[in-house]
Formats: sequence, C-alpha cells, structure tokens
Amino acid sequence: MKRSILSATKLATILATPVLALSACKPPASPEPQATPEPTATPTATPAATEKAPETEPAPLESTSTQPEAPAEQKFEPLQLPEVVATVNGQNITREQLQEVFTAALQGAGASVENLNPEQQLQGYTQLLNDLIMDKLVAEASVSEKISQADIDAEIEKIKGQFPDPSIFEQQLQQSGTTLDKLKENIANMLQQQRWMQSQVNAPEVTDSQAQSFYDSNPAEFEQPETVEASHILFMVDPNAPEDVVKAKQDAATKAAERASKGEDFNALAKELSEEPGADQSGGDLGYFAKDRMVPEFANAAFAQEINAVGQPVRSQFGWHVIKVTGKKDAGKVPFTDVKDQIRAYLQSTEQRQAVQKVLENLKASAKIETFLPTAG
Repeated sequence: MKRSILSATKLATILATPVLALSACKPPASPEPQATPEPTATPTATPAATEKAPETEPAPLESTSTQPEAPAEQKFEPLQLPEVVATVNGQNITREQLQEVFTAALQGAGASVENLNPEQQLQGYTQLLNDLIMDKLVAEASVSEKISQADIDAEIEKIKGQFPDPSIFEQQLQQSGTTLDKLKENIANMLQQQRWMQSQVNAPEVTDSQAQSFYDSNPAEFEQPETVEASHILFMVDPNAPEDVVKAKQDAATKAAERASKGEDFNALAKELSEEPGADQSGGDLGYFAKDRMVPEFANAAFAQEINAVGQPVRSQFGWHVIKVTGKKDAGKVPFTDVKDQIRAYLQSTEQRQAVQKVLENLKASAKIETFLPTAG
C-alpha cells in the first residue's frame, strides 16, 4: 500500500525501543493500547548495500559577480517563565518540569533556544505543556491501578533482551543519566497508566466486510509495480579503489558465480563469502523489491534474469554483485486475501487512536486547568 495511507501516527508505548525505555528523565508518555502494524502491499526488505542512494543536486555554477554577505543570524533571549506554568486540579506543573522537557526536545532536534524567536519558543512550550497536562490527568486517573513487582521485572527483562549483552544495557542506562531504580519507577508508572487506558478503551473489532470496503474504496493504494525476489553475494569495492583491487574483487565474484552455477547452495555461499553487513545471517536474501528500490546496475540485471538463474557479476557503486532471482510478480493489484489481515490491523489501530483521543478529551473537559505561560509579544 502506498505510504499516503500510512501517515497516521502509530500508537506507541514508552517501551517501543531501548532508547525510549531508558529516557527516564522525561515524564512517561500518555499510555495507549498496543500498536498494530499498518497495511502494506508487499514487504520490500532492501539492505543498505544495494538500496538506491539518494540523488544529489549538482552544485550551482560559480558566479563572478560580487555577492552581498549573508546577514548574521539573529539571536533571541529565552522566554521568562513563571515559577508555576500550570495547575491541574490544584496540582502544580512547575517551570523546572517544563524547562526540562523543552531542553530535552531541543537537544533531540539539534536546536538551540537562541535560534528560536519568541513566538516559536512559545509554540514549543505550549505543545509540551499540553503533553504534561495530559500526563498528569492520566496519572491521576490511573492511581488505583495495581502493578506488581513481577510485572515491573518482566518489563525490565524485555528491555534487557533488546541488547546483545547485559553490560551494554548497563552502559546505556548510565549514558541516559538515570538509574535502574528510576527506570523501574518509570516502568511502574507507564504500566499503571497503560492498563487504566486499556480499561477505558473499547474499540469494536474490525470485520472482514469493513476491510473489504476499505480495499474497494482505495483501489489505487493496492496497485504494485513489477517486483522480483532475489538474493545476492556482494564483494565490496571502494569507488576510488585501484584497478588491481577492482579486478581481484571481480575474479572473486566470478568464482562465486561459478560455484553457485554448479549447484552449491546460494544462500550458504552468501553467508560464507558476501561482504555485505548482515549477510552471514540473511544469506543475501533481499525479498521482493520493485525496480526503483535498487541502484540501476543491480536492478537492470536482476529484472533481466530468469528465475533460478545465477547471473554473471554486475558492478554497482557498492562493488560486484552475484545475483540469483528466485521469483517474479507482475505489476497489478494486490489480491484482497493477501492484505486483508493488514487492512484489519490498520483500521483497528485507527479505531483505537480515536477511542484514546476521546478518553483524553473527556479527562481534560472534566478537569480544572489553568495555564500561565507568557505571551510572545
């Protein structure tokens, strides 16, 4: 499915990634039901070694005319915030709390407050303050939810499992400026709020007929180009490599192609010989891909090959490729049966988002909220 249908923000939790999980210095995000995958017509796994590099625009022609110097970038003073920036049902949100998340947001964006004019600063503060208000409302509403130590420990183990080694987890924890106890506290808050939200959201199950209706109403979104399924063995060559190195890599690629043509298992050869990162795990498998997903030299060779044939080495900007095509799909509309489950998951996540938003709106409407941000003028 085209990405235009997939632009809606996925529901996420604080434990979506190790980095998010270890952001213990930030307030926990408003909890929402577990995200579901959005529909896509065809998986297109494309390793970096063959994926088309972004095109660059040519440099502008030099001019002999004298160009005026660019004006110095204007610097702005930080907005002065009151000690209390908001109250939520009598509870204060302080300047320090808002400033903390504002500073973290600037650092994450690689920006500096002195480059933001007063209006831009106020917009940022306003958005982040709204987030803090919703966090406080959800925390207040979910305070009665019980979370056991076993629940917290299980989540900690999930996070540790995302790291190849426990020492890396510890290192990441230290780099994030937090402690294990603080992480456990954040996880407990996250679980408490998440479970409360799940108890409030009752999005109806999406039916097959609803999925069919979506499919029928969006025919262009399920058109796919011609695709091929292929594996490759890559012998990497630096673009500036001398000719003898290029020739040596080509010879190695030719020998690999000969071995594959004589019946050796292609994926096993890729695990043994390919210099592409991750090939020792993937066996050089690229899955199905459209022609425009690959650099031209690779794509032209792959789409011209017969199924199960092993081609002669082809050179691209990455080096020499030995390609084996294992499947082809003609251009056309993806059958409904192939995408039904993905459509249902996408529609279900949309229903969940809307239900969560309604819960948050109701919380805010029933709360007494006062904000004290300054004006940009």
